[in-house]
Amino acid sequence: MSAVEGLRIGGADARPPFEQLRLGLIERIMRRELPAGEKLPPVRALAAQLGLAPNTVARAYRELEAEGYVETRGRGGTVVAPVAAVDSESAQRGAELAAAYVRGMRELGFGPEAIVGEVRRAL
Repeated sequence: MSAVEGLRIGGADARPPFEQLRLGLIERIMRRELPAGEKLPPVRALAAQLGLAPNTVARAYRELEAEGYVETRGRGGTVVAPVAAVDSESAQRGAELAAAYVRGMRELGFGPEAIVGEVRRAL
């Protein structure tokens, strides 16, 4: 499966296109449809395939890199980082741990941005 096969940007989704693309790629990475080391299409090629502006795709890639989902290797392109769980049991346990953490932080009165900030500091 290519990085964009079946990916739809726009329509009734109110989120900005870069966010739709970012979340679509994260979903595929976490399901291991885009495995670690897989090269993503160049910005201009992906923009053309999806009918987006190159800056939109570049922003999605920058945010994915900042979050650790992809790595940019200069002329080597952008590749998927080794972030997905190895098996479904590990993925399920990771999701449970994340949900428990978020619940606990919300009980303490933290909002979404503060929770993400705490996770980034911990990393």
